[in-house]
Amino acid sequence: MASIDLDKMLEKIKGSQWALADIDWEAPGVELVTPEQWPELKAFMADLMWIEHIGARGFAAMAKKAPNDTLKQIYTYFHAEEQRHANAEMALMKRWGMLDGDVMPRPNPNLLFAIEWLDRYSDDMPLEALGTVIPMLEIALDGALCKFLLDTVHDPVCHRVFEKINDDESRHLGVGFHVMELQGHGSVYRNTLKMLATMIDPRLLLGVAAYFPLLNRMRDNIVRMGLKEESLYDAMEKFRKIGGRTAQGRRNPWYQFISRHGQWVMNRRNRLYHVPVDAAVRASDYIPAALLPSTPSWVNEITWRPEA
Repeated sequence: MASIDLDKMLEKIKGSQWALADIDWEAPGVELVTPEQWPELKAFMADLMWIEHIGARGFAAMAKKAPNDTLKQIYTYFHAEEQRHANAEMALMKRWGMLDGDVMPRPNPNLLFAIEWLDRYSDDMPLEALGTVIPMLEIALDGALCKFLLDTVHDPVCHRVFEKINDDESRHLGVGFHVMELQGHGSVYRNTLKMLATMIDPRLLLGVAAYFPLLNRMRDNIVRMGLKEESLYDAMEKFRKIGGRTAQGRRNPWYQFISRHGQWVMNRRNRLYHVPVDAAVRASDYIPAALLPSTPSWVNEITWRPEA
């Protein structure tokens, strides 16, 4: 695989920017969202919107760790693009009558824990960790969820929006896998020791405690919407294949760890993994609202308004 020229990629990103005002939000097709779809679709879109902001917060942290100015600029653009994706998905919710005025839908408990962890600790995590987890979330959650949405919702405005979102995501993943391969250079022994030192950091362990249940909850949510969980697993398998297609990628210890975890998630017979993680998902639904993390302060930056 040829390496990506990051300078050329940066120019391509700059030339590919779009705005909510580019979309005709009043175009026909809103009636194609059926009453049967509406309740589950409302919850689905709220989750998807917040997942975009997990990606945004991750890219903001990665920009601070970037080894050169070009990559820093790329991650800064990706941060803004993920926020735009969230705004566009909120605008679709507005179009479909899923918002109560301008009130933001509240994240589910597992998303709240993941967002809280990112707000507190992501700036302290090494680029190697974030640079592997974010591509996994993008290819597994964004990829599977967005494909399902386009297969089941026939509103042409939705398809127009996700055509733009998917173009952005393809660049995010291209850069993500390129950086993962770069991180596979050097001594495997030294890189592995560095990873192990990070993995015993209590802050990272808290992140793992948020990340594992989040994936299982999203699996449950998409199954409720009618998507076969195998579709999510196919997306996770895609991460393993693409991330490991070169020797450098396979030498990245973070890739090895994240892809191995993906195998655990896909193997529903692995009760040692799924029983406690599924229990954590169920338990999170019983946590009193007063004990859950507060919605982050940047919530007011999210808007469905095209002129923003």
